Amino acid sequence: MVLYTRLKGLALLLLIGQIHIYRKERNIGEKLFNMVKNSFISIISQEKEKKEENRGSVEFQIFNFTNKIRRLTSHLKLHRKDYLSQRGLRKILGKRQRLLAYLSKKNRVRYKQLIIQLDIREAKTR
Repeated sequence: MVLYTRLKGLALLLLIGQIHIYRKERNIGEKLFNMVKNSFISIISQEKEKKEENRGSVEFQIFNFTNKIRRLTSHLKLHRKDYLSQRGLRKILGKRQRLLAYLSKKNRVRYKQLIIQLDIREAKTR
């Protein structure tokens, strides 16, 4: 029981990216991280998997970018001088912005639903 709660806490800290794994716990930590990462599936991906497995859809890609952005943001709150992660975050933000612009041009209704579901701001219009 104590080991389980310790490992559960380790997995949660790994998900947020706030802990470095020691060599002894590396295998256990990586397995737990993969388990938590795999169980971190959204409503969108669950709906898509029920209908058909469509991981190339614009909505699924935007959802994945949003998850990466949230993880990197929490990482950068702890490690302010991690410039490579900042660069990666800016690149992912640009990709998500381009996908959102594409979706808003193609299908405005799906775009609005996705914005509400992911709780992100609407893109600025020029």
